[in-house]
Amino acid sequence: MSSIPEDLHYTKEHEWIGGVDDGLTLTVGITAYAAEALGDVVYVQVPEVGASIATGDAVGEVESTKSVSDIFAPVTGEVVEVNQAVVDDPSLVNSDSYGDGWLFRVRLEGSADDLLSPEEYTALTSGES
Repeated sequence: MSSIPEDLHYTKEHEWIGGVDDGLTLTVGITAYAAEALGDVVYVQVPEVGASIATGDAVGEVESTKSVSDIFAPVTGEVVEVNQAVVDDPSLVNSDSYGDGWLFRVRLEGSADDLLSPEEYTALTSGES
C-alpha cells in the first residue's frame, strides 16, 4: 500500500481533502488505497462547478474495470473547480491520486470537523480501527 500523505485529511469512504487549514477552498480526491482497490480507473464523474454539496452525499462516481464506486462529499460547500484532466484521463486517479488525480475543489461552508487525521486513516486502512 502507498504511503499516506501527512498534510491531508481523510474520510471513512476513502476520499482525501487538502487545504483544511486555510479554511476556504479545499481540494478533494480519492486515496491511493481506494484507487488500488478499484483497479484500473476508466471513468470519472465529478460534480458540476456551482453545485452545492453536503457532507456524506454521493456527488460523483469512479468506474474501474472491477466496479463502480460513489464519490462522497467530505464537506458541505459549493464546487468551485473540477479537474478536467482527470475526466479526460481517468488513469490519473491510479497514477497520481494525491497529485494530478485530484477530482474537484469546494468552497467550504461550515466546518470540516468529521475528517480523519492521517493516523486515524492509517488505522482504518490497516484494520486497526
